[in-house]
Amino acid sequence: MKFVDEFRDPAAARALVKSITDLTADDEFKFMEVCGGHTHTIYRHGIEHILPAGVELVHGPGCPVCVIPMGRIDDAIWLAEKPGMIFTSFGDMMRVPGSTGSLLDAKARGADARFVYSPLDALRIAIENPDKEVVFFAVGFETTAPSTAVTLVRAKELGVKNFTVFCNHVTIVPPIKAILDSPDLRLNGFLGPGHVSTVVGNRPYRFVPEVYGKPIVVAGFEPLDILQSVYMLLAQIRDGRCEVENQYGRVVRDDGNPQAIALLAEVFELRPHFEWRGLGFISQSALKLNANYADFDAELRYDMPGVRVADPKACQCGEVLKGVIKPWECKVFGTACTPETPIGTCMVSPEGACAAYYNFGRLHRETALLVGNSSQTR
Repeated sequence: MKFVDEFRDPAAARALVKSITDLTADDEFKFMEVCGGHTHTIYRHGIEHILPAGVELVHGPGCPVCVIPMGRIDDAIWLAEKPGMIFTSFGDMMRVPGSTGSLLDAKARGADARFVYSPLDALRIAIENPDKEVVFFAVGFETTAPSTAVTLVRAKELGVKNFTVFCNHVTIVPPIKAILDSPDLRLNGFLGPGHVSTVVGNRPYRFVPEVYGKPIVVAGFEPLDILQSVYMLLAQIRDGRCEVENQYGRVVRDDGNPQAIALLAEVFELRPHFEWRGLGFISQSALKLNANYADFDAELRYDMPGVRVADPKACQCGEVLKGVIKPWECKVFGTACTPETPIGTCMVSPEGACAAYYNFGRLHRETALLVGNSSQTR
């Protein structure tokens, strides 16, 4: 297949659903889609409604905005409000609430906080404003970390002195392991993250079948990609196999992108531990700038507060990120917490599970509840 409409062909989808139904029989299976992009595909195209009742898809911690703890947002706001500072960030991070509001609120109070489309845009702003300090708020998994690394290499080559990075890049393998070690959830397999795998490849996931006995299929982001990946997981279970398979072969290679991996090794090193929203502190799960690039590390240049802040009691983003509850089961979903007035990160980010449910699945869920309630009253 070469064109988008081929990956959304109704006839092919019906054939895959039939094959999935045949494999499911009367058994029940629970698979986790690790990536938030998969969640949005599932609900945008109504995949959850056409899968057989025995197949349940739950959400994982693959949304980079969603997993950043509130204390790190407070640190970002503290930096943005420093005199003489230009704070740059991707757009979705500007709306994530901390304990004193969001970066947009800080901007309204007078902070020079700016949207950028890439870290190279932030570096350009630093070059154009030599009398200002410029910080880039770096977030994301291994997917976006290479662009930050390229920018830092360029900044070092140019000798830019007024540019730093507040690094919050995280890695994908440790949270998957944390999910597998959690007693809260029982899974039959994983839909592996497609975008991250374009960088790291398929090999890092081998521990999932080898240690935990769970199959994993690296999946693409079109409807037929999701359906085929579910079928591949079920086929592994039927055949008694347990391995890493690559459904997204048109993009992902087993060894990933060696140049990007080498660049990450040149610029970053693993942190001893890092706090994840909903998962707590996970060892060696995030990146920081190594000694060769320490001059560009905002955490070293500025005496940041670094205070740990608890999530709002009403927000259940942590349970959503672990797949323990569905977004509509959160007490404030769709009432106090909406995309216009988000309380938690899962409602803020375009990749967040709560945003996916609200934008694509909420009405279907409310309809089902109304139908169920009306049938009980008859």
